[in-house]
Amino acid sequence: MAPSRRHLLFHGCLRPHINGVRRMRFLKTWLVAAMATWTLASMPAAAAPLSIEDIWKAPQFRSPTLSPNGQYMAVTMAVKERMNLAIVDLATRKASIITNFDGDDVVDVSWVGNERLVFSIGQLNKPVGDAAQLSQGGLFTITREGKEFRVISPSIKQQIGSGQMTLRSWEYAGRVQGSEEEIFATANEPSVRSNDLYKVNVKTGKRELLTQGRPDLTESYVLDRNDVPRVATAFLKDEPVVIVNYREDAKSPWQELTRFNIGSEGMIPMYFDDDNQTLIVASNVGRATTGIFKYDPKKKQLGELLAQHPRFDMGAAANGERLPGIIVDPKTRQVAGFAVAGAKYETVWIDPTYASLQKSIDAALPDTINTFRRIPNGNRLLITSYSDRKPARWYILDQDKKSLEDLFTSRPWLTPDKLVPMQTVFYKTRDGQEQMAYLFVPADRKAGERLPMVVHIHGGPWARADMWGTMGFGEREGQLFASRGYAVLVPQFRGTTGLGTKLYTSSVHQMGKNMQNDIEDATDWAIKEGYADAGRVCLSGASYGGYSTLMGLAKTPAKYKCGVSGLAVTDLELIMTSTYGDIPRSEIGLKIWKAMAGDPDKDAAMLKEVSPVNLAKRMKANILIYAGIDDIRVPLEQMKNMRSALEKEGKSVVWIAKEEEGHGFAKLENNVDLYTQVLDFLDKNIGKSSLKP
Repeated sequence: MAPSRRHLLFHGCLRPHINGVRRMRFLKTWLVAAMATWTLASMPAAAAPLSIEDIWKAPQFRSPTLSPNGQYMAVTMAVKERMNLAIVDLATRKASIITNFDGDDVVDVSWVGNERLVFSIGQLNKPVGDAAQLSQGGLFTITREGKEFRVISPSIKQQIGSGQMTLRSWEYAGRVQGSEEEIFATANEPSVRSNDLYKVNVKTGKRELLTQGRPDLTESYVLDRNDVPRVATAFLKDEPVVIVNYREDAKSPWQELTRFNIGSEGMIPMYFDDDNQTLIVASNVGRATTGIFKYDPKKKQLGELLAQHPRFDMGAAANGERLPGIIVDPKTRQVAGFAVAGAKYETVWIDPTYASLQKSIDAALPDTINTFRRIPNGNRLLITSYSDRKPARWYILDQDKKSLEDLFTSRPWLTPDKLVPMQTVFYKTRDGQEQMAYLFVPADRKAGERLPMVVHIHGGPWARADMWGTMGFGEREGQLFASRGYAVLVPQFRGTTGLGTKLYTSSVHQMGKNMQNDIEDATDWAIKEGYADAGRVCLSGASYGGYSTLMGLAKTPAKYKCGVSGLAVTDLELIMTSTYGDIPRSEIGLKIWKAMAGDPDKDAAMLKEVSPVNLAKRMKANILIYAGIDDIRVPLEQMKNMRSALEKEGKSVVWIAKEEEGHGFAKLENNVDLYTQVLDFLDKNIGKSSLKP
């Protein structure tokens, strides 16, 4: 277990444009109705079929958030193909766009008080692993009226553009309660190797260092109920080892509580309990899943178990990835409930007021996941509501007026009649594990009808890429392919994070072995249960999913009719040694790869045996390969070498490579072209055309 780390490589320069207040007109009818009588508006009787553009188009709105007094709402919205910041006055229903970035997107927006906001910038249409994706960051502030724009810290791209050699990264860490001008922020100053915590006045620019004497290589902090940083989580230099440090108060020295290897048993501090001494932590020590515990820092012992789930991790995954866990009331600072990223997002409230609110909201908005957060002052709640067939939609609940107001939806073009249910299923692997998968079937499938099937394999592999109703990559392919008559299965195979320690650790050195067996077992389940036609199954995936697609075609060539392999690792030794990629540039990242996949120095024979580039002779099925020419996570050489190996065996490959794309296609036009060709490829191999004489 360990918190995530960022490794930054930046190029270029940035010229932000901040304008004055510009009035915008919402083309949305604001509907207010009494809670007791509120019902959903009826949908149109008919709609155009789901298109590739529907699936891959960027959301119209993102991440609305209420001011502390509940009188204003900030939201980012698409303006000239970039997400810019808008403010809505909830009393007048007037909205103003207060930024006008034309080359970057506004991200990570937070209210400082009721008059000012802070945000960072990024490029949401740039994929992971692409150097341009990393030309972001910075910390900026602006009033809700679009005035007094201030650069608290320039973006990395701005720093490089000004000739700065040592790069500094500032990130918002939280509000200072009761202040209209102050925030907490972390920054790698004065040491570039460690994060310190500062109190920053966004109006004057004054900074106060709060973590003097902190341990070296500190990554993150936990503040107590009095806003004193008293837990510092650090790394051991160039090693995948986490060190948790603690101090009694602001003047006491730091002392080590525990240390552990990433991926092993450990504990991640999350919050301070009511006594302001006991910690609340996420721990998987001696457990199948990570649970939420009390922890005594004086005795260095786990205490009372507060929350757990028998199948899913809470608070943190086995590799340290942060997950939903505790929910804190922003005014009282009491733990109000617990959350878990299960098959679907789940919440259990221990605060009766929250429990009552949840019950009322769920009654008004049935058949959706409904999450909400109270604001420190006021009786308005912002509700996020979504499901597998309804993209995120936001509402305002006014407790004084007892009214629920429909605001807007993230993707208004995706209506329930265009989407199919995202079903949760479970299957047994040959070695006895029970694993989860998501299943999509066309709306017009008849009972017992066997369909051509696409098995989508997520990337990572040590990640959880698919969550119910959140439009991840697997869900997008699932919905698109199902709309064209295919059944789609998205297995959550061993190595997937958040599904328990055993599922994660059982993936060690199992690429191309038990991890591949999981995909085969999922396929066999779909055939046995009558969803898939055994003679018409295709594999699809990107990154690790692209690797696993190729391995499936080599390991069991008779099982799969075709494969769609994107951004694929084809040579496991090369991915850890090539100077073209970014994995070898991170000491910690490389050591994790060696531990999980195998060490090129010690396990060269094993890595060769499970590298698709060496197995082209075994592959019988037709293959489509796609790549981003600027990919630095999985360099182009990986897929070029695979194509050459297949061509030497006399096998043709559908080859798609896009310029100015990295580890994933970001441009809408490139995704439209890619999936136009993918759908044609599927049709010719397992679809209607494949049945023609």
